[in-house]
Amino acid sequence: MLALALFTSLAATLVSAIGQTKCVATESSPSTFAVVQQGQASTILLSADEWQGVQLAASDLSSDIEKVTSVRPTVANFSDHSPDHAIIVGTLGKSTLIEQVVNTTALNVSGIEGQWESYMTAIVDKPISGVESAYVIVGSDKRGTIYGLYEHSEQMGVSPWYWWADIPVAGHSEIFVTSCSHGPPSVKYRGIFLNDEQPCLQNWAMEKFTNGTGAALTGSPFNHLFYTKLYELLLRLKANYLWPGFAFSVDDPENQPLADVYGIVMGTSHEEPMARSTPVEWDLFGTGDWNYSTNSANIYQFWVEGVERAKPYETIYTIGMRGAGDLPLSETTNIALLEEVVADQRQILTKVFVNVSVETIPQVWTLYQEVESYYDDGMRVPDDVTLLWADDTWGNIRRYPVESERNRTGGAGVYYHVQVGPPRDYKWITTTQLSKVYEQMSIAVERDATRIWMVNVGDLKPYELSTEFFLAYGWDASLWNPDNIDTFVLSWAQREFGLSVSDTNLVQDIIANLTRFNARRKPELLNTTTYSLVNYREAETVVASWDTLIAAATGIYDQLPEETKPAFFQLVYHPVAASANLGKMLITAGMNNLRASQAFLSTNHFADHVQGFFDVDYDLEVEYHTLLDGKWDHMMDQTHVGYYYWQQPMMNSMPAITRVPPSKQALAGVMRIAPEGTLAAWPGDNPNQCAQGYSCPDPTVIFDSFNTFHNLYIDVGAGGPDPFTFSISVNASWIVLNATDGEISPEQPEQRVYVSVSDWDALDAGDSYATITFTAQADGQPDLSVPVMFVARNTVPSLASDFSGFVEGAGVVSMEAAHAIRNTTVDSVYWRELPGIGRTLSGMTPWPRTGHDGGNFSAGTGPSLEYDFFTFSEANDTTPVTVYVSPSLNANGADRPLGVAIALDDQIMSSYFIPPAPPGELPDAWGGLDGFVANSIVAIQLSFAGIDPGAHTLKIFMIEPAVVVQKIVVDVGGLEPSYLGPPESIFV
Repeated sequence: MLALALFTSLAATLVSAIGQTKCVATESSPSTFAVVQQGQASTILLSADEWQGVQLAASDLSSDIEKVTSVRPTVANFSDHSPDHAIIVGTLGKSTLIEQVVNTTALNVSGIEGQWESYMTAIVDKPISGVESAYVIVGSDKRGTIYGLYEHSEQMGVSPWYWWADIPVAGHSEIFVTSCSHGPPSVKYRGIFLNDEQPCLQNWAMEKFTNGTGAALTGSPFNHLFYTKLYELLLRLKANYLWPGFAFSVDDPENQPLADVYGIVMGTSHEEPMARSTPVEWDLFGTGDWNYSTNSANIYQFWVEGVERAKPYETIYTIGMRGAGDLPLSETTNIALLEEVVADQRQILTKVFVNVSVETIPQVWTLYQEVESYYDDGMRVPDDVTLLWADDTWGNIRRYPVESERNRTGGAGVYYHVQVGPPRDYKWITTTQLSKVYEQMSIAVERDATRIWMVNVGDLKPYELSTEFFLAYGWDASLWNPDNIDTFVLSWAQREFGLSVSDTNLVQDIIANLTRFNARRKPELLNTTTYSLVNYREAETVVASWDTLIAAATGIYDQLPEETKPAFFQLVYHPVAASANLGKMLITAGMNNLRASQAFLSTNHFADHVQGFFDVDYDLEVEYHTLLDGKWDHMMDQTHVGYYYWQQPMMNSMPAITRVPPSKQALAGVMRIAPEGTLAAWPGDNPNQCAQGYSCPDPTVIFDSFNTFHNLYIDVGAGGPDPFTFSISVNASWIVLNATDGEISPEQPEQRVYVSVSDWDALDAGDSYATITFTAQADGQPDLSVPVMFVARNTVPSLASDFSGFVEGAGVVSMEAAHAIRNTTVDSVYWRELPGIGRTLSGMTPWPRTGHDGGNFSAGTGPSLEYDFFTFSEANDTTPVTVYVSPSLNANGADRPLGVAIALDDQIMSSYFIPPAPPGELPDAWGGLDGFVANSIVAIQLSFAGIDPGAHTLKIFMIEPAVVVQKIVVDVGGLEPSYLGPPESIFV
């Protein structure tokens, strides 16, 4: 309800800028000023001495007003124009026009004076000679004014992505404005890193911004024509900082001066010291090896030239040193040498910036991978240098500043990723949950890591939404909390597509599920058996979920106006359709291989479908590339099918499929029977039927009264080319079948039969037995019968009548963490739900995370979540319990490993679930194709003493903050392998 209420409010007041205070309206009121009214536009006035970047943004505002109203305001120097009504724009301390307005009207600017990147607006009378009234947009500094201008553009209906995602502009005949303000931002420097821009961004830019040859020395296409488009986008997104790809200043000498004109602070990545691109520039201009032990004089001079080149422009200087090609330095490199490197770099800054204190020159040391180990081993940099803590390249921050580190004058920040990184590069499609970004970055806010936020966005597209949320959160962190992240997407969808309330809510749901499904396991890591093909209906549930998303996205796309379809295709439809197609292709390939092992003729149908999905994958890529006459050609060049090691394959390759002879019958006969929950098939031999693999008994299935699905299926299929009919007979009246006969043929080679119990109350407690017999009749062949033993396990009579909680089904109890029955507060700390995060529903985390004075609790004393459940199975020696928690590193420091305490009845165990790692490294369990990060989960596995049938309580106690619990599974003898774990148990 909160999300819908906020969205409704925004729509009613035409606030298109997400979450911001209203500045713009389409109707006049006593508190508004007319920008365009009755076909007339107010003139935009600036002074000639205003920042050039502000003048560019003012021109953009004029153009944006024309996009909305078809009337373009004049942009003029105030000394040449004195209209009756004007929009006056300027920067404190820079604009003589603003100085005159403040002196004439006594406009109170104290709220922004001296602040970083702040702005205010006001309606004033007679601000200067000849102007009767004016709307004044005044910034505390250059970017403050620019952000104020672009804020108005966005609220008028011009999306920051109007060019980069082809967002149409909704027209209004009249526009009015009212006073508003903002600033300073929550994070001082907010930027993006264009990384791994080959093949997509580079090939696209080569086609669109060059004659096909690129820069003379580097071959790079990233010239000022490309960057000015990017600078404008960044400013519209309230960003101010950029790490470029390639050799920024060498690629085009206009790149850096234009960045400064626009107002973009330039830097270089974590591996590129002193405003120089390495290894590109070193390979071009350097002398000798990139080794400071043996070649310090040449490297020193190389850095001097980089600082001299950047000196005229606003720059943050990366200090430190990594090995060539973004690799660690040699093993023999020691801290003393690195401290010498930093000392020499500071000396360079002092020499180049004459009479400037080096402590005032922005510098950053990025603690990325092994560089963090230098810090852990005792290396320190001067206090004024910003420490940029890094994530693991998968959005899990390795460390936050501890309390003793939060008073450094240089502060701290975060280097974050929404793409790229081992154990397998993920560069193709959007996979980042905004709830995950919020969860990690909100801790950064709480722990004062707010000097610099840098996000690695790869090719920029298709990471538009996650990029914008990251930057918007850094712009104003106060707007967002765990309960309103969905409203960001609601407002975004309304701004970009102008949808109805119901369709906007549907888009929010689509985006949430798209990123959830892709975050469960990155598309590049998916394989044909990631999701169980036989247990818990996991694979078919995933397919059905993808189909639901495709249907929803298609339904909206088909009814959109033609001018809106390209934007929706890029931002919603293509990510959904392409992701779903890949997921379904891999699951279908898994079914192909399974059916081959079971001797089903449908093996070939699954193979055909896999080929079809593979063809569609390419068709979707072509559709993206031909959109808008090829505007985004190459943006989907990234390979994504057939990874076989951490790096991208050079070509997509279809998953392996197999076929069976289409004209030859299986040895065991015309019919195949495959019950739910087994890899086996009958009749004949199959290694999954029993340990021996031959002469195994007929199939037996057990159906539990508290089965989550309320029925059980048995697949009937063809064992060859001969069509047949089949009939089903049962020897118990309490069995219900959805069909009692059917036809199988090469054209329709499978049929699924569902079995359920008519009335559990009519059965005795315990096990009741029946036989379901499948009989095939085929021309010219004897009848073939396969009996299936059906066991109905009735546990209803054993359930205590006064019990309320989760109930065992099929030997397992599965509970979503958010569905705790009791939530106990200790010292004002409680467990709070993070909606939408994680693989299945949401997560629970201790809140506030700085509560209890930022400290931890001993096991069993902290705030707790409690879950009541009931079991029927006889006690085993042990009761395994698995608690699924979000991957999160020991970011409180090595002495504060993440942990929770878990109690089963009167048994309590502490679990510190993220193992230690050597300095600068990740725990062994973190990486690999089956590690914590690949699986997007940490499964805490504990073994308690066996429990007897009856009611029980499981408790989860906080030990450390920043733990996110997603799901709990209690195994009382029936847990089967699956990726997501069993679906939630029935609650009574």
